[in-house]
Amino acid sequence: MAVTALMYGLSISSAFSKKIDWAGDSIKVMLLTSTYTPNQDTHQYKSDLTGEVTGTGYTAGGVALANKTMPYNSATNQLSRKADNVQWANSTITARYAVVYDDTGTAGTSPLIGYVDFGANQSSSAGTFEIVWNAAGIFQATVA
Repeated sequence: MAVTALMYGLSISSAFSKKIDWAGDSIKVMLLTSTYTPNQDTHQYKSDLTGEVTGTGYTAGGVALANKTMPYNSATNQLSRKADNVQWANSTITARYAVVYDDTGTAGTSPLIGYVDFGANQSSSAGTFEIVWNAAGIFQATVA
């Protein structure tokens, strides 16, 4: 089972249009079920998402990322987006995807940034559902 993290293509447009401020805005991660079908080319806002997880210990809209940074590595020409790992304690949920987005408070104006495909459903049962981000960052973009 391969876990992959991909950016939505239109997130670049949103960033250059000043709709996403990684450091200053409320960037959240929400969980979706396997009923969601990601589309990197057309999904741009939270309103494009379907199948949000429901269950004990999960709050609609997900959780805010803490300690966000955006370091640039000149040796690899990569710009990373990093934040602390996230978790839902005492939860009973099943998720296939985690979507990172900029929460404006309105689904139709909350830009999507990227998503993680867990490769298969992941569950917690009266326990902690945790996402441990890659040490290189949640997402990386290579500048060439």
